[in-house]
Amino acid sequence: MQIEWIAFLEVFAVALGCAAIVVTFYALGLRLLVSGGRAPVVPPAEFPDAIAVRSDKQAAKIEKKAAKAALRTPLTRGQESTRLGAAYICFGICAVAVLSAVLYLVLY
Repeated sequence: MQIEWIAFLEVFAVALGCAAIVVTFYALGLRLLVSGGRAPVVPPAEFPDAIAVRSDKQAAKIEKKAAKAALRTPLTRGQESTRLGAAYICFGICAVAVLSAVLYLVLY
């Protein structure tokens, strides 16, 4: 049995590069999304078969935290839309990086 070390190194390099790109741009996208006024915080949901039971005090605290995160930032509308657009571009770069890495490894 022969191991093609060049192919192994090629797959390693592509995977490492893609992981670095995805982590970097995803973190940047989340940061821009939050600073643009669209924090990904949702109020807690009640599930009838939930294992973890929240007290009323804990639920109120979580709802208060979600409401605080949803407050508008002191940015102008133009700054918010610019940051949101940049966040979506960062998420798009993540998707393109993953797709291009998969296509590169499958087709070559």
